[in-house]
Amino acid sequence: MKLKTYDISLVGMFAALMAIGANITSVAPFLQVAGVPLSMQPFFCILAGLLIGSRLGALSMIVYALIGIAGAPVFAGFSGGPGVIIGSTGGFILSYIVAAYVAGRIVERSQNPGLPSFYTASFAGIVLIYVIGTTYMYAALNFWMEVEMTYLGAWGIMSWFIVKDAAFTVLGAVIAPRIYKSVHRGARLGRRSAA
Repeated sequence: MKLKTYDISLVGMFAALMAIGANITSVAPFLQVAGVPLSMQPFFCILAGLLIGSRLGALSMIVYALIGIAGAPVFAGFSGGPGVIIGSTGGFILSYIVAAYVAGRIVERSQNPGLPSFYTASFAGIVLIYVIGTTYMYAALNFWMEVEMTYLGAWGIMSWFIVKDAAFTVLGAVIAPRIYKSVHRGARLGRRSAA
């Protein structure tokens, strides 16, 4: 995949938004519901797929994950390093790559992307994030972190977050069509100027 300057800037922007989204309550501690911090990562992850496509969206999530694994404090709680991936929340970080790709692919396969396509793509993305992330959390806790928990219990822990992320998913699906045309118009102009 040959990347243009415009593409690289979009990938970098969404990788940066993921880092900000992971730690938004550090700068705005009031953004909590019943003590649960409002991470914006699923929102930005799915938005990446919707707006910049499956390949660039997934690439931006890979860049974000690699920066964090390398030790930069871009994960939740300003953490970083390979230990985070091995930990109970590592599956969510990995799920962002899949979710961004699938959300982007659904929009790309629509001949004329409209609100229904963006809703379908957004909810497919959020389902993937939670299925992969929660299953990984259950496995991590039970098999290598030696914390006994049922699979249903793992889903119970995530229920607070699901409600919040479902609301953000609806918001993303509503605003994405308005931004989509501008992003793709900019991409066409960027490719023309580079030619």
